[in-house]
This record gives sequence, C-alpha cells and structure tokens, in this order.
Amino acid sequence: MTIRDDHALAADLASEAGERLLRIRERLGFGDAPALKAEGDRASHVFLMESLARLRPSDSVLSEEATREERLDPRRLAADRVWIVDPLDGTREFSERRAGPGSGSLRNQDGAEGSATISAEEGRADWAVHVALWERGQLTAGAVALPAQGRTLSTAEPPKPPAYDGGRFRIAVSRTRPPEFVQKLAYLAGADLVPIGSAGAKISAVLTGEVEAYVHAGGQYEWDSAAPVAVALAAGAHASRIDGSQLTYNQADPSLPDILVSLPELAASLLAGIRDLHR
Repeated sequence: MTIRDDHALAADLASEAGERLLRIRERLGFGDAPALKAEGDRASHVFLMESLARLRPSDSVLSEEATREERLDPRRLAADRVWIVDPLDGTREFSERRAGPGSGSLRNQDGAEGSATISAEEGRADWAVHVALWERGQLTAGAVALPAQGRTLSTAEPPKPPAYDGGRFRIAVSRTRPPEFVQKLAYLAGADLVPIGSAGAKISAVLTGEVEAYVHAGGQYEWDSAAPVAVALAAGAHASRIDGSQLTYNQADPSLPDILVSLPELAASLLAGIRDLHR
C-alpha cells in the first residue's frame, strides 16, 4: 500500500480492510452468521490497529472493537491526534444474504486502487469500514470503504453530491429501528423513507445521490459517524446533531446519539421540522 498523507492513509487502510472482509465473507459463507460477524470484526480490527501502530505510532486510536480499558485510556483524551475507526460498520448486513449477485473490486474515487474482483456471493452491500482522524478538536481526514459496492469515499478526493432540484426528496433511515419522529418528519416534509443498513452506507448514500438526507436518533457512537462525517463535511454537505449543534468527537463518553446529514439546501428546513416535532 502506498502511503502519501493522512487522507491517503485513511483511504488505503479502509480499502484494504474492506478487501480482507470480502475475502473472509467469500471463505466462510453465510451458513454461520455469528461466526462470520465475529471473524469480520476481529480480523478488520487487528489489521487496522496493527497498521496504525506501525504507520502512525505516536497517535492514539479509538476503535469500536477496543476493550473497555482501551476506550477509557486517559492518554486518548490528552492526545492531539486520534484515529477513530469502525472496523466493520454493519455486521448484520455483512452477514446477510440479498437477492441477486454482489461482487466488487475495491477502488478509491480516482480509480487508483484497483484489485482483482472478489465474489461476495449474494451478500448485502450496505456495510462499510470507517477510518477517521481527529486532530485538536476537528475531524481532519477520513474514508468510508463500501467494499461490496466496489468504492471508497474519502477526504483525499471528496465526492461531489448532486444539487437538490427542489422536488420530493428521500431520507435514509435504519432498516431495523427507524425513529418514529423521522416518519412524521417525512410525512410533513413530503419525503420518502429509504431503509439502508449501516450508518456509513446511509451517509455515503447522501453523498452519492441515492438519498438527500439521513436522520437518526436513538443511539450511536463516535465510530459510527466520524469517518462518514469527515467525508461529508469535506464534500460540502451538512452534518450536525438533530438540534443543529456541532458533532464533537474524542470525548470521554463516546456516545453520540443522534445525527443529521443532508444536502446543504435541505438542512435548514429539516432542522426546523425536527424542532417543531420536539416541541
């Protein structure tokens, strides 16, 4: 892997972790979902932790798969640079079949990271790998690999979201637990709800034009959104808490329970609608 800077590093690591996950899914198949989830989480976490320890030895890391003791390590809170990673965002989707074939050769947005196509059988494609860098209060680099979709979105070359045309729009929501207020929001705003798997896949869908917004409340953590938010902000999209306040990272408590990511033209009206529903 060629490492140029933090942006390229995030993209390279997310892409390589994604390739490894595709190979794991190909090797193990879907017969034992818990075993597939466990091996995917473990292998991707080990790869990312070992790679960051080798390539950025002075930086701290916050990973979803870290132990409680590692997450509470006070050195992370005092660090100037912290990598926030989700080795496998969407373990449910990673371990589930879907109708139709799915395969992909993972590549970055500029097409520079090509590789041999790896069959993913009929597995779902709405899962991701997240790698983000937080520096002194800000997200400064990030990448979201969508391995089964054959692409990686990153701050190295941010995607260009399509402009909103003023018509009916789409809001990405959780497949399994869409917030009730989002259903009311969609009704009032004249929007359609689109169930998508992982948080990274949903935010990426905003950036690639599959939906125009993503609204969630009810529980997430920093690793669920750090990388996709870094890419969204670099791409010019709106990203905030559902009350409009800033998303903050590298906190002692990594809980970050709600989020709004949208095309910038829709942010004000969505925030106003959310405020009205919470009065």
